[in-house]
Amino acid sequence: MPWSYKDYPPAMKNLSVKERHKAIEIANAILEEGKLDEGAAIAAGISKAKDVVAAKANKKADSKSKS
Repeated sequence: MPWSYKDYPPAMKNLSVKERHKAIEIANAILEEGKLDEGAAIAAGISKAKDVVAAKANKKADSKSKS
């Protein structure tokens, strides 16, 4: 089942908006590829989304500190 920004798994409800949007994108891609079942796709999407959002925040902070 593909998820949307308005209809997403309960496991994603406590994520920030940026994390949730990225998690939905990743989980939907995993399901489309048929690599994992829904539960595993949700878990992988959440984990990867947190990493991506944190990396972007760190990169942004690093660029500000160099200015």
